[in-house]
Amino acid sequence: MNPILVIGATGTVGRQVVSRLAATGTQVRAMARNPGAARLPPQVKVVRGDLTLPETLDGCFDGIDTVFLVWTAPPAAVAPALERITKHARRIVFLSAPLKTAHPLFQQPNPLRAMFEQIERLIETSGLQWTFLRPGMFTANALNWWAPQIRVGDVVRWPYLAAPTAPVDERDIAAVAVRALCEDGHAGAEYVLTGPQSLSQFEQVSAIGRVIGRSLRIDEMSPDEAQRELLTIGPLAAVNMLLAAWAAAIGQPAHVTSTVEEITAAPARTFLDWATDNAAEFRA
Repeated sequence: MNPILVIGATGTVGRQVVSRLAATGTQVRAMARNPGAARLPPQVKVVRGDLTLPETLDGCFDGIDTVFLVWTAPPAAVAPALERITKHARRIVFLSAPLKTAHPLFQQPNPLRAMFEQIERLIETSGLQWTFLRPGMFTANALNWWAPQIRVGDVVRWPYLAAPTAPVDERDIAAVAVRALCEDGHAGAEYVLTGPQSLSQFEQVSAIGRVIGRSLRIDEMSPDEAQRELLTIGPLAAVNMLLAAWAAAIGQPAHVTSTVEEITAAPARTFLDWATDNAAEFRA
């Protein structure tokens, strides 16, 4: 089997995909803007490439016919980069989003959604064998959202605490990705990936408190306060996107699928599983 190229190899999901592929003995090539800072397993070949500089991509594809793509560049880079990628690859697995899932959490207009739709159209018309992974909220968001508050005190302030989601573990996303990359039978599939439970954001923070053995006070923050105070988790457009999604989700259970277990033959990890495995990240 030819090496598999992972684009976005140093991110939350890409790093897990690289590690899982390497652990199976699969040849892996990881693309990074700064290979020296990649910190990937020693058997992984790290090559320099930048989605915003399409001329840097050609050299990454020598002997490559299968690609895992995590998009990490601005919208203006989509067309030129996809032209290079689809020229070289035969099979592509793209980390997308639940664009077609009717649940209101996933149906709020935003710039990221439009960009993913453009990427999918270019892939679909390229003639490649493709698989789209459509994870919902990531469990790992908790590291960016709540860990900074929990590490310095016992109070967590957050908006829309009643909003339910079904966070999916990045390890489970990677496990599905590896199946789609290494097995036949996944061409044209669109896999909506969630965790196994609908949990409110209040319940998720509470679970972290139980795991680390602390009684956390969880206070509701207004949307206006969130727009001012949550810029630490991302730009205002991203904050507004999340606020709109959580507001729309209030009052109904999260969308839950069994796709992880169907593809991997292992149950999807619960949020409590994830919190237990990452408890150290929430301690001072």
